Amino acid sequence: MGFAASKRPVVLIVEDEFLLRMDAAEMIEAAGFEIVEAGNADQAIEILESRRDITVVFTDIQMPGSMDGLKLAQAVRGRWPPVKIVATSGRPNVGERDLPEGGRFLPKPYSPRQVTGVLRELTGDA
Repeated sequence: MGFAASKRPVVLIVEDEFLLRMDAAEMIEAAGFEIVEAGNADQAIEILESRRDITVVFTDIQMPGSMDGLKLAQAVRGRWPPVKIVATSGRPNVGERDLPEGGRFLPKPYSPRQVTGVLRELTGDA
C-alpha cells in the first residue's frame, strides 16, 4: 500500500550541512509544509523512489557525493516531472538559468519570507 495523501504539500530538503538543513526544515515546517530531509543527492533519490507524495525538492547546489544540486535538479526533472525544484547557493555565479525549466533559485542567505513565498507560489498553497 502507498502513502496516504498528505493534507499539506511535502517538501524534500536536501542539504549536507546539518545546521542549515535544520534551519530550513524549521522555517518550512513553520510555514505549514510537511518536510522530509536528506543529507545528499543519493539519499534524496532514494526518498523520491520510495515516496510519491513529494511536491517540491528544496536543494543546496554545492554538495559532496555522486551529484551536486544542479545534477539532482536535472535528475528530478527527468524522472519526476511534476515535482517542483528550488535550489539554493551562496555562490553568485549560479541562478535560475542553470536549473531545469520552472526551477527556482534562492541565494543564500535566504529569509523565511523568501522561502515561504517561493514554496507557496510553486505549490499554489497561498
